[in-house]
Amino acid sequence: MPKNTLGSATASPFISPFTRNLILESIQSKRPNILLIMSDEHDPAVTGCYGHPLVQTPNLDRLAAQGVRFENAYCNNPICVPSRMSFLTGKYASDVNVFDNGSPLASEFPTFAHYLEAAGYETNLCGRMHMIGPDRLHGFGRRLLDDKNDWVRLGKGPVRTAEARRSSNSHVTECGPGPPRWLDYDRTATDLGERFLRDKADNPTAKPWCLVASFMYPHFPLYTPQEYLDLYPADQIELPESRAEPLESQHPAIRQLRYFFHNDQPLPDETTRTALASYFALVTLTDEHIGRLLHVVDSSALSENTVVIYLSDHGEMAGQHGIWQKQCFYESSVGVPLIAKGPNLAQGISVSQNVGLVDVMPTLLDLAETPIPDDLRGRSLLPALRGDTFSDEVVVAEYHAQGMLSAGYMAKKGNLKYNFYVGLTPQLFDLASDPLERVNLAGHPDWASVQYNLHQALLARLDPEEVDQRAKSNQQLQGMARSYVV
Repeated sequence: MPKNTLGSATASPFISPFTRNLILESIQSKRPNILLIMSDEHDPAVTGCYGHPLVQTPNLDRLAAQGVRFENAYCNNPICVPSRMSFLTGKYASDVNVFDNGSPLASEFPTFAHYLEAAGYETNLCGRMHMIGPDRLHGFGRRLLDDKNDWVRLGKGPVRTAEARRSSNSHVTECGPGPPRWLDYDRTATDLGERFLRDKADNPTAKPWCLVASFMYPHFPLYTPQEYLDLYPADQIELPESRAEPLESQHPAIRQLRYFFHNDQPLPDETTRTALASYFALVTLTDEHIGRLLHVVDSSALSENTVVIYLSDHGEMAGQHGIWQKQCFYESSVGVPLIAKGPNLAQGISVSQNVGLVDVMPTLLDLAETPIPDDLRGRSLLPALRGDTFSDEVVVAEYHAQGMLSAGYMAKKGNLKYNFYVGLTPQLFDLASDPLERVNLAGHPDWASVQYNLHQALLARLDPEEVDQRAKSNQQLQGMARSYVV
């Protein structure tokens, strides 16, 4: 069908009156279709529309130009399974007892898919969601592509002792040209998602739908097809300024994290450049897959009544502060991209207020014009998406898994970020003057009131010590029944 025009989409003599009426009914419906695209481990800073000078992401850049880009979006738990289950339920991971990557979401906890189905939506999940255990749907009406078998097994709780270590730092040293582990999976997810969208474009119905299309990339291992790696020559790669921070100068929680993941010794510059080039290349590859899905929407009548949202489950440190992977509260780990466009939404604007992935569920329900449960942790972003007044609120994140001996929490409001670690001294950063998060202001008398207020904001949302003990008890009890792989 011709692009973006109601008249041209319905005027063709080859479309029957019955089909034409269905198209008009679908387009004129107040409730939009929803295409939510999710990646894994994408630091928003590694995207053209978020200001990266080198990384090529033309499709995401175009999406941002046509819609709304959130400058300060955060996951609520910087590791895959807890983050995703928090995103699905609109609650903190500790609310639903998902503390690590081997932890299942109990089917008693409803997700946004349950609510959308109840509201009359057709819900579909295509690709990665890292759902642990036998429930493969968690409310979705059908699944076009399941998680890989390696991702769904129940896992033993992580070993959280001072001596515990990952077996190697393969998460960074496995990089450069090589056999991309997730390429076939992501291509299949793209193929099936594209097929679904084309079917909806060619065979419209009055019933609104939601498709969550989810990719594994740019998650490590960082092996990359050569043609994408060639886009990022080594001499153009800028090394992270903080990559060689000495352990002894860092916070004890960060030292322990680096030790666990074999990040405690600086990498050779050549390896760092290759790993960064590979990560950039995988972001570009993922952007290409996203572009195929966007093209179907943009080149059909779907564009008249489809909201498109892009996000990721967490970021990637990519060598900053000497860290690869995530599992901490630095911006590159806990920050996520969040971009949305659609009919009746603002175009080409940026939103600076802090938001979290727990805000996605109430936003989807708001779009679906269905009541939002009172017990959710987030708020609807629809006012911001429409360009209306939108307040800044505290965003909370938590972490209870490998590399951290006791729980860690983040509370961020405005440019101020407070990190609280059970049993350790906290961190406080003013990102306005210290965007690299290198000057810890916690304990400084001039910042005492800020520290106090952010700590009270954290306490208003959860009990750090109680959640820490519950996480450890959960992991200990589950340890006998699960086989965990780091």
